Amino acid sequence: MKIFNYLVIIFICINPSVKADSKKIFIDELQKGGKLIFIRHAYAPGGGDPDNFDINDCTTQRNLSDSGRVQSQKIGNFFKKNKILIEKVYSSEWCRCKETASIAFKEYETKNFLNSFFSAKFANNRKKQIIDFDKFISNWDKDQNLVFVTHYVVISEILNYASSSGEIVLSDKSLKVIDTLEIEY
Repeated sequence: MKIFNYLVIIFICINPSVKADSKKIFIDELQKGGKLIFIRHAYAPGGGDPDNFDINDCTTQRNLSDSGRVQSQKIGNFFKKNKILIEKVYSSEWCRCKETASIAFKEYETKNFLNSFFSAKFANNRKKQIIDFDKFISNWDKDQNLVFVTHYVVISEILNYASSSGEIVLSDKSLKVIDTLEIEY
């Protein structure tokens, strides 16, 4: 039993440095530039959108909570603190994504290929959105990073990765996931 206790203590002592090393590698990759940065919108309680969803009316949508707004600020602070250069920030047209982008980065542009296709109402858009995204990326040949603030279903479809709210998913131009970083809310 003593050996087990010692192993637990050693693991606890080593684990923070492993996380720190992983975060340093993540930051190094971002600072190199030329990466695609996918961010799932910050915390917005619930799932999907109400039946009366209207893209032009945020009161009909699932929106960020106060915790989600704090999380968005933390995302922005992470990029500022680590001096990560961003060429452009693109967001879904959904209010929770636009608010995440606005709080974290201030300036952004919406792209409908980043919109959710989770609900049956928008499911038929999936194929066209992915084609439009692929065309957009094929025309991008820059050394700086691009940010995409979007939804779980879009990140899952493009990168085959299940992201958490406010999680940063780093990929190369070939859409290979390099690393991820969860930002707490």
